[in-house]
Amino acid sequence: MFRVTVTKSFSAAHALKIGGKCEDLHGHNFRVDVTVEGRELSPEGLLIDFRDLKRWTVEVLGELDHKFLNELPPFAGECATSERVARFIFDRIADRMEGHRARIAEVTVWESDNARASYTGENR
Repeated sequence: MFRVTVTKSFSAAHALKIGGKCEDLHGHNFRVDVTVEGRELSPEGLLIDFRDLKRWTVEVLGELDHKFLNELPPFAGECATSERVARFIFDRIADRMEGHRARIAEVTVWESDNARASYTGENR
């Protein structure tokens, strides 16, 4: 099994309804790792072209960058947690990869250098 990962970042704010100071509006410079996997390589020896995976990731992160996450439709009525952000990114990139030899395996969202949440999908 081959795995390829790209790392990109975006800045956004959220407010969590979990008690404590995180209930106040605050922001992060989020770092995102997007990993795809597959068994077959192209004739050129690639699982996926890094340029494609980077482009898709940048497109999806553009929907979140410099936004108040709680106000975005995908998070309406929910806390915009890192877990939910990871699922949102995963699903959006999975849609773009439809029919590709590789499949999205995992998205990890880092709120800080020592706090992260990952999503691996359900039945994808």
